[in-house]
Amino acid sequence: MLEKLPSPAPHVVALKVGGTVTARELQHAIDAVEAAKKDHGRISMLAEIDNLRWMTATAVLKDIGYGLTQFGELKRYHRAAVVTDQEWIKHMAHLEEKLFKAIEIKSFTTAERNAAIAWVSELPRGENEDPEDDGYHGA
Repeated sequence: MLEKLPSPAPHVVALKVGGTVTARELQHAIDAVEAAKKDHGRISMLAEIDNLRWMTATAVLKDIGYGLTQFGELKRYHRAAVVTDQEWIKHMAHLEEKLFKAIEIKSFTTAERNAAIAWVSELPRGENEDPEDDGYHGA
């Protein structure tokens, strides 16, 4: 199961993942990412993962295919917050952070969900609508 959650910030794509993920569900998530990229220079991702088992074979192929198309787009991604209590998912998030240096990836426990939302909702410095949010307080 993979479903879109309400976004905590306009530039954040929030997803809930669990059980077995199908190619159709993954396509809906890809569509949400692409729509966010049309509206925002950089986007962030929030993934709440609980009891994830696996992906169907077609979902794995779709995930790999889409992932390969994103290598030239890595600068469009700011942060990815992974909320889970599954240790193997935390290890995968840590590995992905090492592989994809352009994206800040951080895992949080389910008890730290609010901290994850706050962290992933922050925009990169210089991209806030209000300059004071970037630390500018006038001349």
